[in-house]
Amino acid sequence: FLSQIGFRTGQLQGGYKAFRARVRDELQSLPQRHRYQVLCGRTGSGKTRLLHALADQGAQTLDLEGLAGHRGSVLGALPGQAQPSQKRFDTLCWQALTGLDPARPVFVEGESRKIGALRVPEALIEQLRDHGQCIHVELEPSARLQLLLQEYGHFAADAEGFCRLLEGLVELRGRQAVKTWQAQARAGQWAEVFGALMQ
Repeated sequence: FLSQIGFRTGQLQGGYKAFRARVRDELQSLPQRHRYQVLCGRTGSGKTRLLHALADQGAQTLDLEGLAGHRGSVLGALPGQAQPSQKRFDTLCWQALTGLDPARPVFVEGESRKIGALRVPEALIEQLRDHGQCIHVELEPSARLQLLLQEYGHFAADAEGFCRLLEGLVELRGRQAVKTWQAQARAGQWAEVFGALMQ
């Protein structure tokens, strides 16, 4: 239609199916081209802020949580922001990896295989774990608590939503512990509940 009304257009050879096949294939090999400096540490130790600060200083970074629209933990969903589809996330990872310079190190956060509902490309996870250089990031407990209160402060306006997410920890931590945290959240005792979750 666009070409019929005067626009210069091009068509992807093989269509979208061929494009998806290329993304899938290249996600198997692209991760091996780079050297990774992997920021490791507990939730709330400031890894994401450090990654952004490194990017601001001109370092080469790969922000997987930013691409996934999720912080990666049980409580990691970003307010008012849905995650992209798996296919879209794959494409974003492929674009990011394609744009990196193999001659320079890439700073990236250590991630599990899933960020929220999305799977990180397996070849990338293997490269980070088997060949990445881990940089352990630590923050004193009091500073870590303050950072968590800032990063997850939006839950103060949605204590019930927070309590629903905590249900995902029942199997790991037990019903009684989760009930205690839920009661603290409903009472507005955010420092106490996040302090407990840190432990």
